[in-house]
Amino acid sequence: MPRLRFLLMAILLTACIASPVATPTVQPTLAPPALTLASAPAPTSTVAPTSPPPTVTTAPPEVPSPAPPTPSPSIPGGSCCDFQLVADGLYRPTLVTHAGDERLFILEQSGQVRVVVDGQLVAAPFLDIDAIVSDRANEQGLLGLAFHPNYAENGQFFVNYTNSLGDTVIARYTVSSDPNLADPASGEILFTIDQPYVNHNGGGLAFGPDGLLYVGMGDGGSQGDPRGNGQNPYSFLGKMLRVDVETNPTQPLIWALGLRNPWRFSFDRLTGDLFIGDVGQGEWEEIDSVAASALAEPGPNFGWNIFEGTHRYSDGPADLVVPPIAEYSHAEGGCSVTGGYVYRGTALPELSGIYFFADYCSGIIWSLTPQADGAWERNVFMNTDFTISSFGEDVNGELYVVDHGGAVYRLVKQ
Repeated sequence: MPRLRFLLMAILLTACIASPVATPTVQPTLAPPALTLASAPAPTSTVAPTSPPPTVTTAPPEVPSPAPPTPSPSIPGGSCCDFQLVADGLYRPTLVTHAGDERLFILEQSGQVRVVVDGQLVAAPFLDIDAIVSDRANEQGLLGLAFHPNYAENGQFFVNYTNSLGDTVIARYTVSSDPNLADPASGEILFTIDQPYVNHNGGGLAFGPDGLLYVGMGDGGSQGDPRGNGQNPYSFLGKMLRVDVETNPTQPLIWALGLRNPWRFSFDRLTGDLFIGDVGQGEWEEIDSVAASALAEPGPNFGWNIFEGTHRYSDGPADLVVPPIAEYSHAEGGCSVTGGYVYRGTALPELSGIYFFADYCSGIIWSLTPQADGAWERNVFMNTDFTISSFGEDVNGELYVVDHGGAVYRLVKQ
């Protein structure tokens, strides 16, 4: 079936009744801190430090890759499975997730959060912040959503969006007395990060097994990381940030560096291992991973812009770099990786423990199957005509695919 394709989102490197919108409470824009887990930066209105920073060691500790479970059999081309339509008629959907119950929440890039209840897309948006979201550029807009681990008790959730100045905003909202409507007046901007360009803005949000909120930040855009943000320990750009939303929600800390555009990342709901799809420059796309046991330590250097995948891109100390667990070349027909999930549902037990990811341009979905020696075997799982902007999982661990052309699908047995 033909699919509507939009201009490539900036994930590429080269590639109804709405509630009234209230302007969120605003916290100051942050200056980038040193790479440390022990202290937080003081708020300031500038991005660059005003004086030379102290010497900071950026070499990561030994970071183990996730210990693979019992190896699963290779899946022959996705012959087991098909896709079932969940919702369509959406405007540039960028994410699907759950809030700890059977409902699904879908982001529309323009600034709305839609909710699916009992298999039906509710007409009224759960949250409408279209008035304060800018999606003028393809990689900007409403990009990330994460529900608090204790959402059932406190009703809090977090969003990642682009404001009218083109900067990244992380904000917190609370649900209203109606479980299918957020309270728009509850919005509180926790922090804002300056973006020098309109691409490589990241967008992912997810709570880790440690209860911290992880924020994926791209290198800020243009090509080749001209400002060197990926390896700069004093910039929030090109990093994986962590936020303690309970004790210090306005002060993100840099955890890992060397990322180009970690558009989508996820945690294995069984093991807690982290998987990151990091969009490459012009030739290589990569999947990075960190074992749950290493999350408590200072994070790794994933290599950008010294490396693109496992391939040299510029000068720099190679001994500090943790290589990806998988990569693929643009020669295979792709151009922008979309990170996915390790399947932990019950409907397709033959897929248990296998990580799935895709390419936004080609629509190819790959599987990464853990091997006994710790390596991961990559196979084409399925060819689709989707423009895959994201994967998602429901409360039961079943896998979903978001087609940026306007629909969400669930992976089901054929």
